[in-house]
Amino acid sequence: MTKHPDVQAFFDPQTNTVSYLVSEPDGAAALIIDPVLDYDHAGGTFHTAGAQAILDAANERGLTVEWILETHAHADHLSAAPYLKEKTGAPIAIGEHITQVQTIFAPVFAAKDVSGTGAEFDRLLSDGDTLTVGALTVDVMHTPGHTPACVSYRIGDAVFVGDTLFMPDYGTARTDFPGGDAHALYTSIQHILSLPPQTRLFMCHDYLPTEGRKTHAWETTVADQRARNVHVHEGTSEAAFVEMRNSRDAGLPAPRLLLPSVQVNIRAGHLPPPDDNGTTYLRIPVKPAA
Repeated sequence: MTKHPDVQAFFDPQTNTVSYLVSEPDGAAALIIDPVLDYDHAGGTFHTAGAQAILDAANERGLTVEWILETHAHADHLSAAPYLKEKTGAPIAIGEHITQVQTIFAPVFAAKDVSGTGAEFDRLLSDGDTLTVGALTVDVMHTPGHTPACVSYRIGDAVFVGDTLFMPDYGTARTDFPGGDAHALYTSIQHILSLPPQTRLFMCHDYLPTEGRKTHAWETTVADQRARNVHVHEGTSEAAFVEMRNSRDAGLPAPRLLLPSVQVNIRAGHLPPPDDNGTTYLRIPVKPAA
């Protein structure tokens, strides 16, 4: 089993998302984590330059993509998983609790086509499951809190934490989405931070802090998070964390692409079915003025 996988990051500046191409250092097997579909919300148009860049990198290195993994149903970007599956044949996997997320959000968008069983994905992953990708072993860790379906992927000395953690100077994920829970997030973070100190942690996003660092970053370590995370460093109690998280979340605006992202990502990155006129629409629920 390879203990130190090769990790190539792809940063999408429009959504501050990091996608990963993870591979054997001395082999051809690879997987992709959290790919982004380029989406112009104003024009309702899509393109695949970001996803194609990952494929181009894999092809240049002679890699074979065997899995496409999602850490959760993202609320800030649309997934490019279907495009990558079409090009590589690789199956799409996500945590098994996506069923809960589908159940929460399908009625919001009147998405009668959404199964509620996770059938849109090729495999649903449970805590403790493993995938074998060449010499790599992918261990699945259920890390809820941001959403009930969040998972992290441990591959040798690397863990891909999704939105559970950000860089130490930025903190932790919000928990105010339906199904989110600050207590659960604290428990998930402690699980991650109980790993060996030298474990590499790879973030799904980097939003630069308001002061200090000016360059995007997405790799840190367990030791660094324990020492410096501004929300949950070593010694932070669960009660203090939950109070901070709930108070902070109460003032946060909704992500810019929340509504288009969620309705696509609960469908494994697929668009809603076309309407009777043959046109596909994304639904934007609105609330009457008070």
